[in-house]
Amino acid sequence: MGELIGLVAVAAPFLMVFGIVWIGSQKKLEEKRIEATAEMSSEKAAQYAAHTAELEQRVRVLERIVTDRGYDVATQIEALRDTREVEGSDSGVPLEIAKKEKA
Repeated sequence: MGELIGLVAVAAPFLMVFGIVWIGSQKKLEEKRIEATAEMSSEKAAQYAAHTAELEQRVRVLERIVTDRGYDVATQIEALRDTREVEGSDSGVPLEIAKKEKA
């Protein structure tokens, strides 16, 4: 029994140091995990905000088309389709090389 008490008395400081180091490393790991989650959340929020702004702009255009009586609705819709095709292509503005100017 006396040997066990001596062993515990010698091992206790080492176990305490090990426990303190382990708890400190777990705390740092949890802080990094929280920071990573916060960064991902802020990036997602920025993406959602950009997407929302784009959708709001599209709604404004559609509202303007519907409420303006002076414009031809079909012409406006076709113009939007043409714009979307240009935005979707790689070149931007189509070049009509086949049509040459006559001087």
